[in-house]
Amino acid sequence: MSQPTTMTIRLDPELKSRLDKLASATHRSKSFLASEAIREYIELNEWQIQEIKDAIKDGRYR
Repeated sequence: MSQPTTMTIRLDPELKSRLDKLASATHRSKSFLASEAIREYIELNEWQIQEIKDAIKDGRYR
C-alpha cells in the first residue's frame, strides 16, 4: 500500500463547521471524512464518465 500524502483545501466556514460536527458525532477525524468523501466523489464520476464513453461507443448516446 502506498503512503498517504497531504493536501490543503479551503472550506467556507459553514462547511467546516458541519465537518467538525460530523467528525465529533462519528468519532472520526476530519481528515478521514474528507478523504472518504473525495474517494466516493471520484469513484462516482469515474463510473459516470465510463458509462457515457461506453454508450457513445455502442451508439446508445449521441
